[in-house]
Amino acid sequence: MADDPISDHDRDSLHILPLAIIPLRTSSLRRARLVKNVQLDSVIEFFDDPSTGSGHLNIESLPHEYGWPEMPVHPDLKVLRNLAKLSSFDVYSLRVQLRELGIPVNENEALRLSPRKAEELTVYMRDFTRPLIQNIYGTDDLEIQCFEQLVSMLRNPNVKQALQKLTVMAETLSIKVEEIPGFLEDYGDIFLSLSYYKQCLDSIEPTITDFLEWLDQLNTSWQGRSDPQLNATCRVIEDTINGTMAAISGRLESFYRNTRDMWESVSAERFRKVETLIKGYHTTIGGQLCALTVKIQAWARSFPSKNAGGPARRAKFLMTEMRQGIERVRVFETNAPSVAALR
Repeated sequence: MADDPISDHDRDSLHILPLAIIPLRTSSLRRARLVKNVQLDSVIEFFDDPSTGSGHLNIESLPHEYGWPEMPVHPDLKVLRNLAKLSSFDVYSLRVQLRELGIPVNENEALRLSPRKAEELTVYMRDFTRPLIQNIYGTDDLEIQCFEQLVSMLRNPNVKQALQKLTVMAETLSIKVEEIPGFLEDYGDIFLSLSYYKQCLDSIEPTITDFLEWLDQLNTSWQGRSDPQLNATCRVIEDTINGTMAAISGRLESFYRNTRDMWESVSAERFRKVETLIKGYHTTIGGQLCALTVKIQAWARSFPSKNAGGPARRAKFLMTEMRQGIERVRVFETNAPSVAALR
């Protein structure tokens, strides 16, 4: 929508949903964003400026703000109440969740990563494309800058060996050789989703490591030992973060392994199975990463260095902002499908 441009930052975010992509009736809401706050609640954000702060409004306050009657419920309020329940606002989770809710979007490209983000993920995509290149060309030394470049190479294979391999692959998949590039394009986005989640995980890992080190120090300090409630909170947060990070890493590694193995005995059935299983984890991994990212970014903003904030202030932040909503992270893991099906 030309009148409601969506920034690359918003499009690529885990915790920001630009409402311009949702067919709302209220024009000022279409210019706003739905964001996850540090308590992991969804709130309407009308502005966010480093100098003036953020302008947030609870969804249930909208009828009073806009003069909507209690009954019948305004259509925009119905939509926003459903959106507020979503676990993550990343494009891959949104594809699943919006479809389940029957909520359309305003443009076909709204639920795709920005070109800039896709380019950033090239280094991660190589982990997925390397086995395919090796399988077809017999080498992984080719300079592939993006998945689209690989697809283009397969449209015009200039190596005899590659053409022979593509012919065998086409027979295995029961499709024509010229249909292989289009077939692979369907899966490029699946690989891109894993690259996206891996980058999100890598981006927060250093801050989480620093936070857990401080948490361990607090837990073993006199302050931590003498305050049972603080001690218990430390343990819950530490166990939740460690468990969630391990679960995400384990699943991503399992997906990497299965995509590598897939090319060794490729078949249409195996292709579809891997696709279905990975899509089935989008909301789980997206929700976990969204929650961890929001929490740890709030911590980093409040305490940008190891010396920022005294022990009392940090402990207070831990007991309020960090603790509130942390149980939702555990729910994602409880409701996650079994990864054993991939092995």
